[in-house]
Amino acid sequence: MMLEDLYRLLKSGHVQAQGVVDTMTQPIVVLDQNFSVSTANNAFIRTFKVNRDDILGESFFRLGDGQWNIAELKNLIASVIPKAAAVIGFEVKHDFPTIGPRTFLVDARRLIHPNDNGTNILVLFDDVTDRQHHDAEMEFIVSETRHRMNNLFAVVRSVAMQTSVEDRTAVEYRETLLGRLATTFRAQEIAATNDAADFEDILRLAVGELGGKRLFCEGPAIEIESPKVLSVSLIFHELTTNAAKYGAFSTSEGQVHVTWTLDTASPERPYLTCEWREENGPAVKPPERKGYGTKLINGTSAQLGGEVELIYDPSGLTAVLKIPV
Repeated sequence: MMLEDLYRLLKSGHVQAQGVVDTMTQPIVVLDQNFSVSTANNAFIRTFKVNRDDILGESFFRLGDGQWNIAELKNLIASVIPKAAAVIGFEVKHDFPTIGPRTFLVDARRLIHPNDNGTNILVLFDDVTDRQHHDAEMEFIVSETRHRMNNLFAVVRSVAMQTSVEDRTAVEYRETLLGRLATTFRAQEIAATNDAADFEDILRLAVGELGGKRLFCEGPAIEIESPKVLSVSLIFHELTTNAAKYGAFSTSEGQVHVTWTLDTASPERPYLTCEWREENGPAVKPPERKGYGTKLINGTSAQLGGEVELIYDPSGLTAVLKIPV
């Protein structure tokens, strides 16, 4: 029921008016010319945890040890209402002693009785505290989603722009790009749901199915901070891709052994030292030129504040990484 409908019902003096008011879920009070409570519905009694007999005839602004003696609301009722036909949606925020911090939208309307020209004030309270909390949460979720989408697009664009097209067919470019994007998305999922991630989990996720029973890991549990998860994942993805094309994963007997330790010689700047060693693969020789994968490994390590050494031993590639943790 709208304020205008309620106003017409009460003004008519209909015998069922009080019953209708009592069934409404919104708190309602009617004040007389002295701002004393002449009527309060059940919702008002329940919401503000008061006793009806204790408030009828009492000054509205002295109810509950003055909990309604709110400057904005008092100004609205005492000054604005006598001069205006109605006020809709006036926001009042207050920490009530009995119900805690709440936000109400207050609707108010003068009730003029034709028989004696007396003036009452109808005041309706709409509790929007939970609604505002929900709206704030939704706004945060939408804002966070937009922010993450923009960041993800920037990452995808960066990966696409840095994936070289030189000496590649369209199919090769597509497969390389999709592989890097898949690794990126998996790393983003880990980074988005945790403050840190276990190094071995990141490693195995980056290597994927190619590792299977041919990837052997040994090292202590070490947590990698969320902002570094993507970079670490991309480094091991590139090593895996290289091993699948030219190294240990290109043969059925090939294996990759990864060992790592935590170097705490400098407590203020500990390092994860990791060795990626390929065995039982084809003979290895240094490349004639640095490909994009090698550049990515070197560049990403540098961005992390670390370093990497690639050793092209004929028996298999060895990569030694140092990453600050």
